[in-house]
Amino acid sequence: MEQQTAGSISDQDFTRFQALLYKLAGIYLAPSKKVLLVGRLTKRLRALNLASFGDYYRLVAGGEHPQELQTMVDLLTTNETYFFRESKHFDFLRQEILPQRARGTAFEVWSAACSSGEEPYTLAMVLAENLADTPWKITASDISTQVLERARRGHYPMERSQGIPPALLKKYCLKGVREQAGTFLISRELRSRVNFLQVNLIETPPSIGPFDVIFLRNVMIYFDQDTKRKVVANLLTRLKPGGWFIVGHSETLNGIVEPAQLAAVRPTIYRKP
Repeated sequence: MEQQTAGSISDQDFTRFQALLYKLAGIYLAPSKKVLLVGRLTKRLRALNLASFGDYYRLVAGGEHPQELQTMVDLLTTNETYFFRESKHFDFLRQEILPQRARGTAFEVWSAACSSGEEPYTLAMVLAENLADTPWKITASDISTQVLERARRGHYPMERSQGIPPALLKKYCLKGVREQAGTFLISRELRSRVNFLQVNLIETPPSIGPFDVIFLRNVMIYFDQDTKRKVVANLLTRLKPGGWFIVGHSETLNGIVEPAQLAAVRPTIYRKP
């Protein structure tokens, strides 16, 4: 029988968590992520006074503690992000997509894996600067309730502001003073234009959109091929004809969709016919 010491997890229990996360979110947790899983879940074992990861697995998989199951998903799916990440996408939005928009109708964007909010607030700054004559709104979603709560607040440590151009930082971010020193708050004007909601990408999306642009960046690297196809197919039902679909710089839709569904315009940028 495999011995399990404090701060470690048996191969059998890791495999169980792998299967559970895949079932819930379509995310494959590679064996190299064992250390990450142990690091993120150990605090829950301590908080719940549980002796082993096996005990914690039985707790979350038993169906009687849905809130703890959500907490586990939150801990294992939270990813790093920052403002104006992969900035060429925002340049393309400003220079190529916005000039081609349909006049007289609202412009809508979906940030489908928004994490703690840096991507949708970056989009909000770009749209606020370039769509003075057009109504616009942003939908931002994530599977993690924890990061969505942080995103809704729009309150960040000042070091997170590094990617924001100084003029936009001054215009759209409020610098914290006194007990809030060392932080900044996204302006109410922008926060009011972003609607945050919980969405599991492997499930049928809610009745939102249709969208002119969907950003699905830096999340498909956690999916296998079948899950990627399912996720993209789900999102395409919410993309307007002629709409744009943008993935992360380390990702591709080759082998995931047919050109008749999404045509490659340039690497990582696609358009629905």
